[in-house]
Amino acid sequence: MVLTRLLLVFVLTLHICKGNLDGKLLDEMDDTDMEVESSLGNRQVPIQNTITNHPRRHSKSKRRMKRRYKCYSCEAPDCADTTIHAHHCQNAIQCWKSRTRDPEGNESVQRGCTTEHEQLPLYCSQNQKSGNGGPKKRHVSGTGMYNIECCTGDYCNNGSFPVLPPMKATNSLPEANPFLIKMMAAILLPFCFVAALATSVIYCMRRAHKKRMHASRTKYDPETYYTNDDVLRATSAGDSTLREYLQHSVTSGSGSGLPLLIQRTLAKQVSLCECIGRGRYGEVWRGIWHGENVAVKIFFSRDEDSWKRETEIYGTVLLRHENILGYVGSDMTSRNSCTQLWLITHYYPQGSLFDYLNRAAITTHQMITICLSIANGLVHLHTEIFGTEGKPAIAHRDLKTKNILIRANGTCVIADFGLAVMHSQTTNKIDIGNTARVGTKRYMAPEVLDESINMECFDALRKADIYAIGLIFWEVCRRTISCGIAEEYKVPYYDYVSSDPSFEEMRKVVCVDNYRPSVQNRWTSDPFLTGMSKLMRECWHMNPNVRLPALRIKKTLLKLACSDETIKITPDGEVIL
Repeated sequence: MVLTRLLLVFVLTLHICKGNLDGKLLDEMDDTDMEVESSLGNRQVPIQNTITNHPRRHSKSKRRMKRRYKCYSCEAPDCADTTIHAHHCQNAIQCWKSRTRDPEGNESVQRGCTTEHEQLPLYCSQNQKSGNGGPKKRHVSGTGMYNIECCTGDYCNNGSFPVLPPMKATNSLPEANPFLIKMMAAILLPFCFVAALATSVIYCMRRAHKKRMHASRTKYDPETYYTNDDVLRATSAGDSTLREYLQHSVTSGSGSGLPLLIQRTLAKQVSLCECIGRGRYGEVWRGIWHGENVAVKIFFSRDEDSWKRETEIYGTVLLRHENILGYVGSDMTSRNSCTQLWLITHYYPQGSLFDYLNRAAITTHQMITICLSIANGLVHLHTEIFGTEGKPAIAHRDLKTKNILIRANGTCVIADFGLAVMHSQTTNKIDIGNTARVGTKRYMAPEVLDESINMECFDALRKADIYAIGLIFWEVCRRTISCGIAEEYKVPYYDYVSSDPSFEEMRKVVCVDNYRPSVQNRWTSDPFLTGMSKLMRECWHMNPNVRLPALRIKKTLLKLACSDETIKITPDGEVIL
C-alpha cells in the first residue's frame, strides 16, 4: 500500500512538471516560433504532449498563443512631427493611431497600443471591423470628434494620422432655453388674451353708446330730425356717392344741390383735413364727407354777399354739367367763436389749370382736350334753357386759369361763380346781385377797363367772358409741346405790366396801347397752334361785336381736332382720351 501511494504521487508530480513545461514552451513560442520555423525548414518536427488530445486545454492555449506586437507610442505635442517617435510599446495586441478635435476646433494626434483584451472594445470597436468605421462624435452636446485607426503588426501605427471632416459653421446665436420659452408663453398668452378681451368689450361698449347717443340726438334735435341714417347712407364702392346725392331722390329737383334740410346740418358731417388754397376772399380745404373727399370753400364773414351769390347760382335749375364744378351744398357754421360760410363742392386733386400748367408741359392732344372742355362748359353757361324747369343764361365775369379745375381724365370744369350774372328772356331782367367784388384786372376786357360796357346788356357781359377765354387759350398754347419745345408758363401781359397790376395800368396797356399777348414764331409751323392763334385773336378783339360766340368757338375747336386722325371725337363733341 505504501508503494502504491508513492507511485501515485510520482505520477501526479510528473504530470504537473509536464504542464509547467508545456506552458513555458507556449509562452516562449510567441517570441521564437518564427525562428524555429525558419531553422527547421520543411522538416516535420514531432510534437510531444500535444494539446489536441485535450480540447479545453487547447482553447486556453490558443488565447495564450495570440501574437504580440511592438508599436509606437506618443502623445501631443510630440506626435505633431511624424518623424519623431519618443516611445515604444511592447507586448501589444493591437496598435492604433488617432486624431481628436475638441469643441473649440483644436486638433491633437496620438499613437499607442492595446495590451489587454478588455481594452479592445474601448479603442477598436466592432463597428470598425464591420466596415462602419470613421469619424465619430466625441460627446453628444459638443462639436468635438475623433477618428481612430487600429492595426496589427509591428510598428503598423506609423505614417499619417486619420483625417476628420471639416468643421461645419455653427450658429453663433445661443440656443433658446425651452424652459424659458414655456415660462414666457405661460405669462404672455393669458395677458394677451385678457387684453384682447378687454379691448373687444370696450369697443362694443363705445359702439353701443355711440348708437344710443345718435338715436337720442336724432329724436330730440330738430336740426337733424329729418336727416336720419336712411337719407345719409353712402358707400365708397361703385359710383360716386356724391353723384347719388345729387342725381337721385334726395336732390332738391334742380340737380344742383342737396335739399335745404340736409344742407342745414352739412357742416356737422364734414371733417376738414388740409388747407389746399388761400385767397383774398377766403380759404379752400379738403374735407371728408361720408368717406369721400370734398372741397370746402370757406368765405370770410365780410364776403357774405359772394357766398350768397355763388350758392344762389349753384342752386339754379339744370346748372349741372360735366364741365361745371359739381355742387354739394352750403352751410353757415361757427368755429372758434367765428362765423364761417361754407360752400362744399366736388374735390379734384389735380388742382387748378394754373397749377397744372406750372407743373408740366402738355401735348397737342391734351391742349385740345382742355380747350374743348372749357368751351363746352362756357356754352352751357351762356345758353338759356327754356321750359318749366329751365336754366337762365349765365355770364361768369371772372374767368381765369385759377378758376378752372382739372379732372382726372384731363378735362376741365369751370368754378367760382361769385361774380356770375343771370339773365332770363322771359322776364328780360339781369340779375347782377349785391356783391361788391370786381373781377381779376389782368383778365378784364377792354370795355370793362375803359368802363364803356353796358351792364344792362347781357350779351355784352358774355362778350367779356369770350375775351378772357382767349387769354386762357394763350396760356394753354404756350405750354403745348411743338417741335420738341414749349415755353415757360407765363400769365397774360407778363411782359407789359407788374405782377399785381392796377386798374389804370391795365387800361393803358389794353385799351390805349392796344397790346395783346405775343404769339410765338414756332406756332406757325404747327397746324394746331396756328389755328389756335387765329382763334384767340378773334376772341380778344378790341371790338366786342367781332368776338366769336361760345358755340362758334366750340365748333372751331371740333373742326381743328377732326383735322388730325389721331384725335377721336364723340358725337357729343368730347375728345376720346
